[in-house]
Amino acid sequence: MNNEFLRSVKKQFNDYKALGEKTFSQLSDEQLFWRYNEESNSVATLVKHMWGNMLSRWTDFLTSDGEKDWRKRDEEFENDLKGRKEMMDKWNEGWDCLFKALDSLTEDDLGKEVFVRQKPLTVTDAIHRQLTHYVYHVGQIVYIGKMLRDDQWVTLSVPKKGKN
Repeated sequence: MNNEFLRSVKKQFNDYKALGEKTFSQLSDEQLFWRYNEESNSVATLVKHMWGNMLSRWTDFLTSDGEKDWRKRDEEFENDLKGRKEMMDKWNEGWDCLFKALDSLTEDDLGKEVFVRQKPLTVTDAIHRQLTHYVYHVGQIVYIGKMLRDDQWVTLSVPKKGKN
């Protein structure tokens, strides 16, 4: 059953990764960096934050706290990436780190305890915590994409009748 859990959770992570990528493909380079105002995040900034979080959480997942000393979380929210390629490099690096960590897990690991910001969690709970965090941000990315594309948006799920 636990191998089933790992397969299922990897599929869910992959599904949300794909939603982000389907959104990126609909946006111009300029739109990836658009912000509603100074306090809001662009798609690229959300990607940069997810990248920082993924590297911190999934590097040495079983053996060190998920909030690494080297992480510079505040810098993740600076809208300073230099283009689509840099954004996609970070996107892929983060997801690669996550999937490498998941691929290394065994059934016996699922009940082990790990720490995130010194808070103890089972491996299973830590995985769920990260899944919900990434779903939250992918939802933001999709919403921004939908706003920017307006009536040119190609739906990523079941279209309304008469729509694409």
